[in-house]
Amino acid sequence: MTPPGSTVGILGGGQLGRMLAIAAAELGYRCHVFAPEATGPATEVAAEWTQGRFEDADAMRAFAARVDVATYEFENIDPHAVSYLAGRVPVHPSARSLDAARYRPHEKELAAGVGARTAAWRAVDGVPALKAALAEIGAPAILKTTLFGYDGKGQARVDTPADAEAAWGAIGRPPPPPNGHAAIVEARVPFRAEFSVLLARGADGGCAVWDTPENVHRDGILHLSTVPTSPLVRAQAAEAVALTRAIADKLGHVGVLAAEWFACDDGPVFNEMAPRVHNSGHWTIEGAVTSQFENHIRAVCGLPLGSTALTGARVTMENLLGAEADRWPELLAEPGAHLHLYGKTMREGRKMGHVTRVGR
Repeated sequence: MTPPGSTVGILGGGQLGRMLAIAAAELGYRCHVFAPEATGPATEVAAEWTQGRFEDADAMRAFAARVDVATYEFENIDPHAVSYLAGRVPVHPSARSLDAARYRPHEKELAAGVGARTAAWRAVDGVPALKAALAEIGAPAILKTTLFGYDGKGQARVDTPADAEAAWGAIGRPPPPPNGHAAIVEARVPFRAEFSVLLARGADGGCAVWDTPENVHRDGILHLSTVPTSPLVRAQAAEAVALTRAIADKLGHVGVLAAEWFACDDGPVFNEMAPRVHNSGHWTIEGAVTSQFENHIRAVCGLPLGSTALTGARVTMENLLGAEADRWPELLAEPGAHLHLYGKTMREGRKMGHVTRVGR
């Protein structure tokens, strides 16, 4: 157990790092952020900030000497860097969880290995391979980079095989990473709704699971998360929770794990996962007894996990993108609305904050 008063290291200083640091401070921990940037949303709430490259062994070693336990807020980190850090200080989740979630083929294989259904997919490294894959799995399909894809980035629609050249250009003609593939193409899933499973797993294998939020995306970016869900999602949630927990157990995951699912007529289909706190769990700050951020810190530090019970009959979380954050005066005046602004410089389409509404 890492007791309150200790220092929690966070790799990455974005809005997720910011909310982790706030939750950690409420439990009596100091946070030390390590990030490539000189500043970020977590700057105002972290006790210390180190600017450095994740691949810089000397900087990582110095960081390890100043923290008692470490975690990370996003997947765009080389698992070797996390393994190096873990040789000097406890790191949760492990590099194994990070590797499984950041590289799409590993993610798909892991989900299939516990019995989850996924879209038909193939790994591809260029236009000829993409055309061959489309001949096998059919079109329409989605082409995705194997690394660094989130919020719709690194993705392109492939409506017909004739779109293969344009789609490959749209994702930037990525080179394959060492010992891996550049992209995957997956058949489009005829889903009726999207939802997430959010759980926190302790080192002892105990799990706390939140109510399943139903999600609505706009242009590949999460717009709304709502609990409770529609009857269709409610009917499929238990199976998706069991499969997500099986993934967490197989990885020996410690911390929050989020898995995104499609609700289809014939049952849930796994989409992707994140080995960290997740945008679709932001509603838990006010909408649950214990937020995803607090339970992540609890799990990472070896503390008992907190209750995930709802605090209201209905909870919705709305992302504020770009100029939508300028609505802050009306949102602050709205009864029952809880506004969170991340302190970012305004940019169109950028996640600037979110608002949560809890109904009684």
